Amino acid sequence: MQRVLPFTHSLLENVLHNGDIAIDCTAGNGHDTKLLAELVGTEGKIFAFDIQKKAITNTKERLEAANLHENVELIHDSHSNMKIHIPDKYHGQVKAAVFNLGYLPGGDKNIVTNEKTTVKAIEHLLDIMSPNSLIAIVVYHGHPEGQTERDELLHYVRRLEQKAYGVLQYQFLNPKNNPPFLIAIQKK
Repeated sequence: MQRVLPFTHSLLENVLHNGDIAIDCTAGNGHDTKLLAELVGTEGKIFAFDIQKKAITNTKERLEAANLHENVELIHDSHSNMKIHIPDKYHGQVKAAVFNLGYLPGGDKNIVTNEKTTVKAIEHLLDIMSPNSLIAIVVYHGHPEGQTERDELLHYVRRLEQKAYGVLQYQFLNPKNNPPFLIAIQKK
C-alpha cells in the first residue's frame, strides 16, 4: 500500500499529460508545484497559490533549480481568490488541482489553512475544472484548526452529487497522532 502522498502523486500522474492545465492551491515549499510542472511539460500551464510570501519564494527557488519555472504562474494570494487570477480562457480546461492543507513545513505554525477558504476554493474548482478532472486534497488534521477544517471538508464532500462527482477518502486507520489522509474528487 502506498502512503498518502505517493498515492496522491500517482493519481495526479494518471490524470495529467503534456499540455494540460493544473493548479497547486497550496504551493508551500514547491514539491507539488514541481511535480505538476513536470507532468504538464512545456506546453502546459500551472497556477500555484499561497498566502505566505516565504512559500512563494521557496516554490520559485525549487522551480528555477529544476528549470521548470517558465510555465508556472506563482500567485501570492489565497486559493479562495483563484477565479480572480485564472483567466477565463482556462475555465473548463483545468485537469487537476492539489491541496496540502495545514501549515507551511518549516514556517509559522500559526498560519494555517481554514475551512472557509478551502471550501470556497473547492467550489471555484468544481466550476472551472474540465470533465474527468481530479481535485486531490491532503488533509493534515493534527492541530485544532486542522480538525475543524477536516470536519467541514468531510461534511461538504459527502453532499456532492454522486452523478456529477466521485469522492474518495484514502487513509490508514491504525497510525497514531492523526496522520494525513486524502480526499479525491473526480469531476465526471
